Amino acid sequence: MSAIADNLQAVQARISHAAAAVGRSPESVRLLAVSKTWPLSCVVDAAEAGQRAFGENYVQEGVDKIAAISGRHLEWHFIGPLQSNKTKPVAEHFDWVHSIERLKIAERLSAQRPTYLRPLQVCVQVNVSGEASKSGCTPDEALALCRAVAALPGLQLRGLMAIPEPVDDPLAQRQPFRQLRQLSEQIRAAGLPLDTLSMGMSHDLEAAVAEGATIVRIGTAIFGERNYA
Repeated sequence: MSAIADNLQAVQARISHAAAAVGRSPESVRLLAVSKTWPLSCVVDAAEAGQRAFGENYVQEGVDKIAAISGRHLEWHFIGPLQSNKTKPVAEHFDWVHSIERLKIAERLSAQRPTYLRPLQVCVQVNVSGEASKSGCTPDEALALCRAVAALPGLQLRGLMAIPEPVDDPLAQRQPFRQLRQLSEQIRAAGLPLDTLSMGMSHDLEAAVAEGATIVRIGTAIFGERNYA
């Protein structure tokens, strides 16, 4: 068994333990393997170990991998910041987009999604930590943006995504995830059928699962530390 297969098994065990600790089914949490910056061979290793869903942050890198491995019928999630001039290849090749923070991006994805494909599954990204450097709409803007996105053809609004400021304390980790869950509940109460909370990474997945994450985005714990050089 490869190191990646071993790591996937270890991450799934972490998810199972975290879910059991709060009375959730492990099946209620999907593992998204974040393969950005890693070569295609790593994706193949993970796919051969049974992983189906992969997350990419960079448009061209993601599109190249999708084209190279199309026969395996994997599910591809775009999770990085998305500029207006890069929406077309994302609309044409990806299955999910987690990082919608402006209506203009959603409108372009809607217009550019091929009609022969199923609707693009999308999440609105919320900046729950209020960091100036982080992408995402403010919590106060989320309901209006969700309503506008939900009305667009070619898209299916699924839920909310967040990348909180990293902290080490497990209790402190839970606070922004709780905020995102409560925001999701408010938006559902307003009539939008959200079913997805995309939150939690390698260092804080337990806190995210405890607060209701349905997708955890895990890179380092599966593939190792990245070298951005």
